[in-house]
Amino acid sequence: MRIRTRKFLGTIALLVLVVIWSLLGMTVAQMPWLAASGLHQAIFYPVVGLGWVLPAMPIVSWMAKPDV
Repeated sequence: MRIRTRKFLGTIALLVLVVIWSLLGMTVAQMPWLAASGLHQAIFYPVVGLGWVLPAMPIVSWMAKPDV
C-alpha cells in the first residue's frame, strides 16, 4: 500500500478513535461514583485526556512506514 493511501486511512482511523474515545469518556464521566468524588475526577480526566495517545501510536507508526 502506498504511503498516501496509508495516511488517508490512518487519518480516518485517528478521527474515529478520537470521537469514540471522547464519547466513551463523556459517558463514564456521568457515572454517579465519578461525579460524586473530586479525587476520582482528578485522576480520571488526565488519564482519559491523554489515554487516547496509546492506541493512536500504532496507527501513526503504521502511517509513517515508507513504501516498499
